[in-house]
Amino acid sequence: MSELNSFQGVDYYQISSLLSEEQKRIRDTVRAFVDERVLPIIADCYESHRFPIELLPEMGRLGLLGANLKGYGSAGIDDLAYGLMMQELERGDSGLRSMASVQGALVMYPIYTFGSERQKEQYLPQLASGELIGCFGLTEPEHGSDPSGLETTAVADGDSYLLNGGKTWITNGDIAHIAIVWAKLAGQIHGFIVERDRPGFSSATIEGKFSMRASNTGELYFNDCRIPQENILPQAAGLKAPLMCLNQARYGIAWGVVGAAMACYAEAVDYTLARRQFGRPIAGFQLVQEKLVDMLSAITQAQLLCYRLGQLKSAGRMRHTHVSLAKRNNCRIALDVARKARDLLGGNGITLDYQAIRHLTNLETVSTYEGTDHIHTLALGQDITGISAFR
Repeated sequence: MSELNSFQGVDYYQISSLLSEEQKRIRDTVRAFVDERVLPIIADCYESHRFPIELLPEMGRLGLLGANLKGYGSAGIDDLAYGLMMQELERGDSGLRSMASVQGALVMYPIYTFGSERQKEQYLPQLASGELIGCFGLTEPEHGSDPSGLETTAVADGDSYLLNGGKTWITNGDIAHIAIVWAKLAGQIHGFIVERDRPGFSSATIEGKFSMRASNTGELYFNDCRIPQENILPQAAGLKAPLMCLNQARYGIAWGVVGAAMACYAEAVDYTLARRQFGRPIAGFQLVQEKLVDMLSAITQAQLLCYRLGQLKSAGRMRHTHVSLAKRNNCRIALDVARKARDLLGGNGITLDYQAIRHLTNLETVSTYEGTDHIHTLALGQDITGISAFR
């Protein structure tokens, strides 16, 4: 099984030469973690529809959770190093990167950015260590691409709030200790920290998935769930706050899917060199070589986009449309690379003895969540023309 081999990376344009020693060290540390701890178990986790929760303490010790935040137990690494970390995690599995993305960008980031000092001190260190698992409750059964229409409500009641509504397609939803829940309070969207043990808060796992099977995906239900006033995020008012969180997560996705594409490409190269038909390795046939060249070209393009996006983010010049372009482009590329890899592996490509089909099915989800391809297209179209096509 090729996924147990030590991964050498895919770097045709020598982007590694542009990285600092610290950035390369972080990448290589996560790469080794994926090779040694993730790949030996991930196919079984995928088949059994189980998130490998036993890896969380080690992920916490390695500083993989909320890694680009500063203080409160976080590693405080730079944006390029963080992107490389997401790349290597998704090379293992999209479910693993999704867990880290949600924990860092969608749970820790809103507490870090919009929370009170008490909230930061109470939750961030335990989230960084993996002692607490968090989830992000924005999407609802009737409101996905248009979160402004969300129907979950919070009503002031004495020194607390009563929360009512439901959320769906929530990563970590049925295993989370706390949820960052977005609800309308007096008609305006606000963020709330909701602990698992609050009366009126329940959840369920979404079953029957043929994608992201090594990830926990759940539904959240709030029925007169009473939360104290101190659990509101004091600086998070309006739709801009959750969208800022999503931008952080989309940045990680743009990098992460490159890791999935790299895994599929490397596996396809190894397989086509070893697989013999008509008396020679199939890598010697022109149609096979064309696919490999297309895959490598696409990955290199995605890597260069990520590198520049990281530079813009570090310089404070990254706009949401920059992230939309990278997320849209790189998800498309990764899906195409995974499909080509599956094709080159023939019948073997549909089995979990190889990585291609697992990454392929996962990427169908990754291209949909955190803004569909269509939504990012319209965001970019509006930026180009000045005309909104959303309505």
